[in-house]
Amino acid sequence: MKKIPNWLLTVISIIVGLGVWYLLSSIPSIGAILTTPGKVLSSFFKEVSSGRMWSNVSTSLLRVLGGFSLGLLFAIPVAFAMAWYSLVRAIFDPWIQFFRTIPPIALIPLVIVSQGVGESAKISVIFVATFLVMVISIFQGVRNVDPTLIRAARVLGAKDKDIFLEVIVPASFPYILVGIRLGLAAAWTTLVAAELTGANKGLGNMIMEASLYFRMDVVILGIVVIGIIGLAMDKFVLFLERRLTGWQEIRQS
Repeated sequence: MKKIPNWLLTVISIIVGLGVWYLLSSIPSIGAILTTPGKVLSSFFKEVSSGRMWSNVSTSLLRVLGGFSLGLLFAIPVAFAMAWYSLVRAIFDPWIQFFRTIPPIALIPLVIVSQGVGESAKISVIFVATFLVMVISIFQGVRNVDPTLIRAARVLGAKDKDIFLEVIVPASFPYILVGIRLGLAAAWTTLVAAELTGANKGLGNMIMEASLYFRMDVVILGIVVIGIIGLAMDKFVLFLERRLTGWQEIRQS
């Protein structure tokens, strides 16, 4: 029996999902909240034609990418230093584990009081959320590097700098990409919560304003758009992973 291509399975899955959505929305008690795909699509065209959609998407994207970039910029050196030096790990690990158990959303009131409701406040909350997620993932990746490779490099006369650049970084690179995927997901989750507390633009603000007027088609539209953008970002990182870590598959085979 011929195997069904993955892309075809994906298409079938989307069609079935849309069908289930339509059937659920046709039930009166559910349809009052879960509007039909047709109404959501109609709202999409209205938001696009008015220019509000692109304004909200671009604003949210800038916030996500800003906070995420800062989180990644700090997470990589901190994670590598914690994994490489026990002194650094002893200093930073308790604080990272402490704040990791606190939902970043809980920090929003403190950030608003200290920074107001401007862009810096939202980016700061996203930074905290993404940093904590990525630093743990990257740290575990560095710690899981095969010690045999490190010992072999030392026997061959490699210095710490050479071991770090030639052994540690390449071996832990897949974990960095995993951390990036988790960080992007955390960034979107935190962004929506931050925008719900005070913003005049953004997808989270669009959802909040629509809910006040019980425009459930726009609420669902905002949720769908966030999901699509998040999925596209995740697929892009997976594409980079296949392109940049193909040498590991060759080595393992």
